Amino acid sequence: MKKYKFLFLLVLLLQVAQWQDLQAHPMPNSMVILKIHEKNISGEIQIPLNELQSAIGLGVNDHSEKLVERLGDTLKAYLLQHIRPKTFDGKPWSVTLDTMKVYAIQSRLSGNYKELIVEFSMSPPKYYDLRNFYFDYDVVLHQVASHKILVAVKQDWQRGILSEDATYQSVGVIDLDVPTGKIKPFQISLQQGSIWQGLQNMILLGVKHIQEGTDHILFILTLLLPAMLLVENKQWGKADNYQASLLNLLRIVTAFTIGHSLTLFLGTVQWIQLPVKPIEVLIAVTILISAFHAYRPIYPKREVLIAGSFGLIHGLAFAETLTNLQLSTQQMILSILGFNLGIELMQLFIIVLAFPVLLFLSKTAYYPIIRKTGAIVMMILASGWMIERIKL
Repeated sequence: MKKYKFLFLLVLLLQVAQWQDLQAHPMPNSMVILKIHEKNISGEIQIPLNELQSAIGLGVNDHSEKLVERLGDTLKAYLLQHIRPKTFDGKPWSVTLDTMKVYAIQSRLSGNYKELIVEFSMSPPKYYDLRNFYFDYDVVLHQVASHKILVAVKQDWQRGILSEDATYQSVGVIDLDVPTGKIKPFQISLQQGSIWQGLQNMILLGVKHIQEGTDHILFILTLLLPAMLLVENKQWGKADNYQASLLNLLRIVTAFTIGHSLTLFLGTVQWIQLPVKPIEVLIAVTILISAFHAYRPIYPKREVLIAGSFGLIHGLAFAETLTNLQLSTQQMILSILGFNLGIELMQLFIIVLAFPVLLFLSKTAYYPIIRKTGAIVMMILASGWMIERIKL
């Protein structure tokens, strides 16, 4: 009896180990990532090449070098046959395939494999709701019964989901219906959002952009360091009175706000387009110049003009966040408004916290040391950022 119990436990342990091994090395699944716009849906399809080869052959995984160049048209024709969105009453949507690329994926769970990434867009018939439809999709799955397709939303402005976020909102899984042995059309019914929800999220995005933007926070603090001081013999002298200091700060901050608001709008609507790298280098330069000014006045009585000019540069960096969202005109206007409002609220929060402390310290004999030390630290950081961004 003991012998049988031992054998039973041994078999059970082997089965558990085998199950754990399968769990640790699952086959890679496909993924469909959706971006919901006002009049169409765009997105990205991620297909493991080993699974795709099992479905269509052609050696797409064994000979993946220059795959798109060799078999691009064949792959597009195959995909269009198996991506068939339609309305609930059966009317087909139009589907367009765009860029296709092959990437090497490294995964602890699935091991290393190659993946075909396909950008696509699809549009419903006129007057039909794009938030409710059947996503009749069976790429790979029509031949590989164990395959699964994960469907998720990466962007939906009306519900406050933006492509800037690291996480996706899961919609569901397309797989084989085992009892019937069929692949049923996958129903997508997205919650209705609102303009207010979208605006709220853009305000939060503006707040988050400043919270996570160390360079912008340090730039604001650098502007504050000498804002309450008078210039005496080409040096920073004693502190001005509270009312005059506050008024001077308001002028500087307002000029910076006007500057970055202008280029935020122009950059977002793509009337001005500059590469990201030069903009990031110029932002580091603005911090470096402001730090020199905080150490010793280099543009006294022109702080308002300089702050406005620097704001133009920072606004172009802010605009980069909104340019790739593919929003409608109404959504874009509200996004610019909300994002800018979020930036201003966060800047105001920093100023409200820092200015009274700096104003109090400026009345003490220790402030010149504090100001110069802060300015030197800013110079070092700005120089480091500038060199790092030039090298990238």
